[in-house]
Amino acid sequence: MTTVCLTGQHSDHDVYAAQCPCRAMLDLLANKWSALAIGALEDGPQRFGEVQRHLQGVSPKVLTQTLRRLQEFGLVDRTVYPAVPLHVEYSLTELGHSAAVPLRMLRSWVEDNIDSAAHAGAPAASCATETAGA
Repeated sequence: MTTVCLTGQHSDHDVYAAQCPCRAMLDLLANKWSALAIGALEDGPQRFGEVQRHLQGVSPKVLTQTLRRLQEFGLVDRTVYPAVPLHVEYSLTELGHSAAVPLRMLRSWVEDNIDSAAHAGAPAASCATETAGA
């Protein structure tokens, strides 16, 4: 589906077009840590440590980079509260909330279908299945 390009860079947006700027947004949202961070923030504003605890296995460096990119694209707000120690919270913007809807559906689909992927022989899926059964 194409829509008129408001950036003036070309006549319309098309994720299949090599030079379309929406490819960068697709790349960001297709990243697992981005999808999971957006999901974690659906419940409301959270401090960095809360987000990190929610996203088991993410390093502080990768989470920082992910939150910065989400902020650059207008999906996440970073609010600094003047306190000692410094208090920083991350929250979804209106655009972030709209991106959360299809990402929530994707996460649910993955959880519902991981066993089928394991039965089909997907290597990563079989690891998840073994861990769950242990």
